[in-house]
Amino acid sequence: MRKPVGRERRRVRTGRAPGAGRRAARVLAAGAVVLGLSGGAASGAGAVERAEADLAYHGVATLIAGETDVRLVPVNHGPSAVADATVRLRWSEPLADEQPRLPAGCARSGGQAVLCRTGALAVDGVGERIDLRVRLEGAPSEVVVDLDTAWSGGALDRNRLNDRQRVLVLDTGDEYHF
Repeated sequence: MRKPVGRERRRVRTGRAPGAGRRAARVLAAGAVVLGLSGGAASGAGAVERAEADLAYHGVATLIAGETDVRLVPVNHGPSAVADATVRLRWSEPLADEQPRLPAGCARSGGQAVLCRTGALAVDGVGERIDLRVRLEGAPSEVVVDLDTAWSGGALDRNRLNDRQRVLVLDTGDEYHF
């Protein structure tokens, strides 16, 4: 058996066609250039920086004979103002089909939730109070109300802990603060 020479030797050793290694290297280098360009464009001067806000909700909830009253005030701890946001209130019990009139800027969302817009919130600003009354199916002795930001006007909220509240409300007529 004769000894392979030149290109034949490479083919025997690697099992690849001649030039395959160089082609793979060129493809990898081209991909790195494309990734480098796209990464540079995203972080360059033309990139859009996302506003940052820290939304929170403070208020009180009561439950009497199947009707829940929730009064809440949206707060923006900054560092950017928010043109508008939406708070979602979700009850652990289904809402009755017939409801008292919802306040302006609020709409029912499914069988157990209501969405309310907060309006503009300045940096370190307090929004207008939202007063909401909903009627639940039947007359449960307790209900859990979950509040969270459904939409932040495109602002990034790095502290999502203070805009998520869970409140247990008993049918006592007492005020439960959050």
